[in-house]
Amino acid sequence: MDYDVIILGGGLVGCAVAYELSKYNLNIALIEKDYDIADDISFINTAIVQDGLQGTNDLIAKLQIIGNNMLGDLCDKFGVPFNRTGSLIIAEDDDQETKLKEIYNRAIKRGVSGVEFIDENNVKELEPNLKCDIKKAIYSKNTAVICPYDLALAYAEIAFDNGVNFRLEEEVLDIQKSTLGLKVATNKNKFTCKVVVNTTPYETDDIESVVMEKPIDKITYCMMEKDDSRNFNHIVYNAKNKNSSGFHAVPFGNDGVILAVRNEESLELNDVTEYISNFIDNVDISEFSNIFKEDIHKELIMIDDSDFDKRGYIKVTGNNFSEVTVAPAIANMICETITNNLNCTEKKDFIDKRREFYRFKDLSNEERNEIIKIDPRYANIVCLCSLVTEAEIIDSIRRPLGARTVEGVKRRTGVTLGNCQGAYCLSRIISILARETNKKLTDIVKDSKNSKVIRNRVKEFDEM
Repeated sequence: MDYDVIILGGGLVGCAVAYELSKYNLNIALIEKDYDIADDISFINTAIVQDGLQGTNDLIAKLQIIGNNMLGDLCDKFGVPFNRTGSLIIAEDDDQETKLKEIYNRAIKRGVSGVEFIDENNVKELEPNLKCDIKKAIYSKNTAVICPYDLALAYAEIAFDNGVNFRLEEEVLDIQKSTLGLKVATNKNKFTCKVVVNTTPYETDDIESVVMEKPIDKITYCMMEKDDSRNFNHIVYNAKNKNSSGFHAVPFGNDGVILAVRNEESLELNDVTEYISNFIDNVDISEFSNIFKEDIHKELIMIDDSDFDKRGYIKVTGNNFSEVTVAPAIANMICETITNNLNCTEKKDFIDKRREFYRFKDLSNEERNEIIKIDPRYANIVCLCSLVTEAEIIDSIRRPLGARTVEGVKRRTGVTLGNCQGAYCLSRIISILARETNKKLTDIVKDSKNSKVIRNRVKEFDEM
């Protein structure tokens, strides 16, 4: 038997399962077809830690409540930024107020704590920059903001340090039942194992083929730098009417605020800006430092272990906007099922800590001078907008499961996310990647195999 457990998919749920299982004396592999783990995680739309209010499904709400209660301690242990901002859901008219009452009654029925009805005066005290008319609002203390990609990396790095074998750029082609367990064939190898945990929402195999309905909203995110007249202290939603646009704002600490408009159809940027102006004064397109368009998935996430006793197979299906919130709960449930059936023992030497790293922009001048003495490359600023140094980029490449693409460096360090969008630093990032991975400049990719940043060179030089 090559492995006790093979996990398919290196997304947030896959990495969370790997972390939980790595606490036990098991031989584990995680297979991911892309260059990097957690490559499919949204920068933004999973960054809100839900509290059980959003969505009509009680099962997802229960997982949200469990995950919400776990994430604070996990992020503190992992060193992942976590800000329990709280949230406001506002009603601007009678129809939205009726919807608000339904949400509130549903929250009480679900046992969601820290939720209360407040009036316009209370809202204005909490969010003085909100300009729209407000009839009522729901205030929740439990909602939070997190970096979902950083959480997935932390899960994966700790799992790696505890012996999980991460097999990147390897695609599963077939899974078959055998007398000893399961046979997993990839484009590079063949393995045997006792258990397969498939966390890829829409991948199919010969054991099971799942066709999921994919109801989604289109959403446009506009990032603005922090401004006292535009800043938000809480996550703010409006109670979206049927067949209308919806608004929400997400504060990101000292980095600014993200303003979003969601709709059934993708909107033009001018329409987005006009709608945002209903909630904040004098918004102009030129003020946006970055713009993203994404889909919001609303499916039910299901753990199907009906074939576990017979085949040793567990599948996680569905894609939901609250994935970052429910992932810890899902991972715990899967881990408990596997460890109870395999009669596993816990490791005595489990390392429950992420390797340390520095964020230069978050350090005091005294701390900066100290690390520059240790490594002078911390004095070499590569990304001026986000204040990211050469040493940080090198660390992002050399760490466990280090970056191998421009996108990987971007997600680990925040480079190219500033106003210049990489105009100043992109060439330097490519040069550092090539040097650290011992590749040619023309071999460096943005994200995938077919996304080379530099197609070819007009003339060869010793350096770029």
